[in-house]
Parts: sequence; structure tokens; C-alpha cells
Amino acid sequence: MRVAVPKEVREGEKRVALVPDVISKLTKLGYEVAIESGAGVASQASDDLYRSAGASVVNGDVLGGADVVLSVQPLNPAQMKSLKSGAVTISFLSPTTSVDSIDAAAAAGVTAFSLELVPRISRAQSMDALTSQALCAGYRAALVGAELSPRFFPLLMTAAGTVTPAQVLVLGAGVAGLQAIATARRLGAVVSAYDVRPASADEVRSMGATFIQLELDALEGAGGYAREMTEERAAKQRELLTPYIAKSHVVITTAAVPGRTAPRLMTQDMVDAMEPGTIIVDLAAETGGNVEGSKPGEIIETAGGVRIWGGKDVPSQLPFHASSLYARNVVNLLTLLTQGAAPAKDDKAAVELAINLNFEDEIINGAAVTHAGARRTPEVKAAK
Repeated sequence: MRVAVPKEVREGEKRVALVPDVISKLTKLGYEVAIESGAGVASQASDDLYRSAGASVVNGDVLGGADVVLSVQPLNPAQMKSLKSGAVTISFLSPTTSVDSIDAAAAAGVTAFSLELVPRISRAQSMDALTSQALCAGYRAALVGAELSPRFFPLLMTAAGTVTPAQVLVLGAGVAGLQAIATARRLGAVVSAYDVRPASADEVRSMGATFIQLELDALEGAGGYAREMTEERAAKQRELLTPYIAKSHVVITTAAVPGRTAPRLMTQDMVDAMEPGTIIVDLAAETGGNVEGSKPGEIIETAGGVRIWGGKDVPSQLPFHASSLYARNVVNLLTLLTQGAAPAKDDKAAVELAINLNFEDEIINGAAVTHAGARRTPEVKAAK
């Protein structure tokens, strides 16, 4: 069976779905791996490295005849339509934003898997690309805050006097938030954090940060995510957070509800009340923004001298390690789907492979968006 990895076509996407280090895991299962020439350049994966790892490098169309197609962003409708019936794709196929690609996959008889929909269970942790990429985003967020801030992060004792540490506030203590906390702490900042889930308090404290307790009901959702809140509760939360935000030098917002618009954590009035020179890093800018006025891929400076950095393709800004982590997630999912595989023989005799679409498996059932000409998930049907 043939696994194909095309170049990413979305502007700004620097990741690649497979890195050379994992090619051997697929070839040992009996797969042939084909990489479009130049697909890994931005991730420091050259064509020569792929060839040395056992993959073939294709100039031009790599999708023709492919049994499995791996990508980061979803294939566009034209690419989906070019695949043979029965082909399998694995990518970040968002059910709410990739409707055209999903329709094309269904029409072509393609079985499309969405990594956003991999269930958050212990058995699926090694396939959880949302978590691995959030790790990258959180790390990057702390670095952006430190780079843009006019202050040092750490406490410094110098002959010219003492430099006091920066006060960093992280809103949202999921994977991205915890990584932002850990990175800011390593840089020497004094860090505090808030999350609507009280269960995250111990994790925040374990990172050396202070957890902010507000007199509000918990909003623990399925799979460890926060669930959506009412506007009344959101307004009360903003009111209670305002004094903590006002005294912070860097605020990093990471709050997200999968499949929905990001919750609004900071209004324009809250931003206007902040000191000049304060930096806000909004990781949720692409899904509506936690901060009023943030724009994906832009730095907005307010009249009061506050700068708001809107995240766009944030994991892609660390393409080497983001690709490495993502590739392992993808290979682990593909391994689950593989039935009848055996290590390749020395004489390179063909190994009979099949894709096991066992929809009684919780992972396969949860992540499959299309199959046999039909859309499978309620989220996709709702998006129509």
C-alpha cells in the first residue's frame, strides 16, 4: 500500500505530516512512502533525508494511486476529488471549517479522519495531535511575550540596582496554558494563572505559578476541555479578573472550546485599563479571539500603548519540533488502522496490508468524518 505526503498548500503552513525519522516505522509495516519534493523543506527535512530514510521523492503529483494520504491541513476539494475511491486521509479536518473538503471526500468515496476528533482517552494519547500542537503553541506564546515586552522577565541583581521580575498572567490552563506557564517560569517571570476548571489548580501550582481563585461555578467539560459559559457568567468572570489583568505586564490567553468560537475573556475596556507597554498574547485569535480587537497574524497597538499579538499558525512557527510531534501522532493512528501487516522481509517481498476500518473501535469511530460516500459525525451535518 502506498502512503503519500503532499506539500501543504495553505499559506503560512510550514509543518509536514511525516518527518524522515518515522519513515522506517511505516516501511517496516510494509507501506511504500512517497513524499512530494520540497514538502519538508521548512521543517528542515530535505528530499535527501527522506530518500535516506527509505521514502521515494516525487516531483509533481504525489496523490495519484495513493491508498493513504497524510497532511497537516486538510486536502482542498480538488485534491480530495483526485483520490481513488476507498483512499484514506488523515489531517486536521475541522468539521466546522472544512465543509467543502468534507463534501468532496464524501463524494469521492474517501474515508477521511480528523485529528481534532480523536477522543481524549488514555489509549489515544499517542495520537492526540491537538495536545502535541498546543504544547508548541504554549511554548511559543511565552517566547513572544518575552520578546515583545519592554521588561526583563527574571529578577536581576546588578551593581546598578535590582531589576524586578515581570508579572505574567496566563488565562486558560490546558496544555497550551501549562506550557506557557512553564516556559515563562523558566525565563524567570512571576506567573499566575486562571482556568474555569478548578481541577487545573494543582497542575498550575506544580509549575510554580499561583492559581487565581474566583467565586464562580466550575465549567468542566467532556474530555478535560472547558465547556461553553453563559454570557452572564462570562461578564462576571471578566469583572473579577480585571484587577489581576490590570497589574500584569504580560497576559497570555489560551482559552478554547473545541468546535466553537473562542470565549471572550477581555473586552476593549479591560484592555484600555492596562498600563502602557503591557503585552497581550492571544492564542485564540484565529477562532474569534479571547481578546477584543485581536487579529490573527497581526500586532495591534492601542491608543493606550498596549500591544496585542494575535496568534496565527502558531505551532507552524516552530516547524521542526511541531512536525516531529505531529508525525508521531499520525503514524500511531495509521498503525492502529493497519491490519495484517508484518515486518518487511529482506528480499522485499510484498506484504499484504489492509486498512482496518473497525468502527466498533472508539478511536476509529470518533475520528472518521466520512466513509463510503457519507458524512459520519453530527458536527459535520450541523455545519452544513
